[in-house]
Amino acid sequence: MSNTFLTPSYHWRNRYLLMRHGHSQANAQGRIISTPERGIDAYGLSPEGERQLDDALVDWRWPVPTQVVHSDFLRTTRTAARVASAFGLGMAIDERLRERHFGELEGQADSHYPEVWAQDAQSAAHRQWQVEPLTSVAARMCATLEALEQRWQGETVLVVSHGDPLQILLTALAGKPLTQHREQLALAPASITLVGG
Repeated sequence: MSNTFLTPSYHWRNRYLLMRHGHSQANAQGRIISTPERGIDAYGLSPEGERQLDDALVDWRWPVPTQVVHSDFLRTTRTAARVASAFGLGMAIDERLRERHFGELEGQADSHYPEVWAQDAQSAAHRQWQVEPLTSVAARMCATLEALEQRWQGETVLVVSHGDPLQILLTALAGKPLTQHREQLALAPASITLVGG
């Protein structure tokens, strides 16, 4: 990963629509689902998530995507599929866009998130509860965008991922300390953030 990539002055070859998946069954149940074993074949979108995507597509206010890349978890795959179908696009999986792994907290109540974020604010490298460190999440997310920058030019790429990884990515791209990732406004389900181009 190049150091120049992570500076706000980086000259982008493409535009990126960074999209958090729609409200999911895991969100509805208040559960942490962060492993491929649980997240790829289960915990898709909730009815609320489906409505969010309906609303987003009826009132699409973003540049029209020309490429779609997504995490292979069910909630992100279904989100990506809805948008790709609406614009007649194919889809590509990138496993580096997966949810942050929450270690021993997997399957537990999402009320544990603030405990992890409190540790995050102290150290970007912490592994409390065997949670994936911020440094690792940032590295794989930035590597994904760097690979897309090498692959394409002049595209508008919809990148569908998860709340924490996207927030960590945006913090890295802004050149801020990763420990500050929760100081940004939280990304709502089905929200889109435009980067580059």
